[in-house]
Amino acid sequence: MKFTIITHALHYQEGQKIEAYAPYVREMNLWIKAFDEVEIVAPISPEFDANINLAYQHQDIKLISIPSFSLLGVKELFKTLYSLPQLIWIIFKAMQGADHIHLRCPGNVGLLGCLLQIFFPKTTKTAKYAGNWDPNAKQPWSYKLQKWILSKTYLTKNMQVLVYGVWPNQSKNIKPFFTATYFEHEKEPLYTRNYKGLLKFCFIGSLSPGKQPTLALELVKQLREKGTEAELHIYGNGVLFDSLQAKVKEKEAGNWVRFHGNQPKEVVRKVLQYSHFLVLPSKSEGWPKVVAEAMFWGCIPIVTPISCVPWMLNEGKRGILMNDENLNLTTKKLKNLLSKPEELEHMSTKAALWSRDYTLDKFEEEIAKLIHD
Repeated sequence: MKFTIITHALHYQEGQKIEAYAPYVREMNLWIKAFDEVEIVAPISPEFDANINLAYQHQDIKLISIPSFSLLGVKELFKTLYSLPQLIWIIFKAMQGADHIHLRCPGNVGLLGCLLQIFFPKTTKTAKYAGNWDPNAKQPWSYKLQKWILSKTYLTKNMQVLVYGVWPNQSKNIKPFFTATYFEHEKEPLYTRNYKGLLKFCFIGSLSPGKQPTLALELVKQLREKGTEAELHIYGNGVLFDSLQAKVKEKEAGNWVRFHGNQPKEVVRKVLQYSHFLVLPSKSEGWPKVVAEAMFWGCIPIVTPISCVPWMLNEGKRGILMNDENLNLTTKKLKNLLSKPEELEHMSTKAALWSRDYTLDKFEEEIAKLIHD
């Protein structure tokens, strides 16, 4: 039985080892366990970072390289049109030899996958839509097109589409799902935090416009101006790294802001175990793994109310829903909670109880059902 993955995730190959972004591979290793052969159709990148990448675990795995492509900008569009016949042929041939097709959406490769899977109505298929499935979300046209194709059962046959959140008026093949990071055996007692002393805030993610790390910096700055002793630890890298460092210098914040770059899972785990708050002011998310990870360790998330995040946080009972358009409101809300540390302790406990129900053990059980149904 051959399991064929169509994905936009950047991959790396060193000898017999095939690697990609660690949280993604950690999940995919659970998907591929039940299959004899695995074939991955994905772009290859030369920029390898051992801190955030992981190798697939399978005895018979093959990587089929496709060129990266973009639909943004006239020049990129013409380059894509030039390579489109080759892209279509590679993906089509891979699907032709598959016993199970697995699409990773949304993304440019996922869009081609959505279109080409129509020609394989008898092949069993799954699609993991890792973005925001909210029907009312503002999204690029390519994302909307993928959602439309996946939802239309007369086009998309023999496929289960896994989405984050429960949304009204969905077709029968749309299945609310979740993701996970930790196994049951990794649970440890929660660290008892003191909300009256120095507060440790962390930002963990890509330093990109979509993640809005500048707002994390501004939130902690406002709290400090109101007399709260706090520091911010920034984990990750990206296009905003230099501008963020410049802002820290401009605000003379070097004594309370620290940059740590990309770090492996073990380091991130320790950060979340002992930090008071995670700040993630994203413009778009699916199921933000780092939020669930923070909750798993009782680190209270401060997150924008997008996608299924309000459900994850139980509308603010398991974390703080952030107003990224008026940061002052979030600062006031947080200052009010800091005057009632017992409420923060309850919030931390509720967050952990909820998140610890979504383990990799449970995730693996649900995947097995999908594959064998």
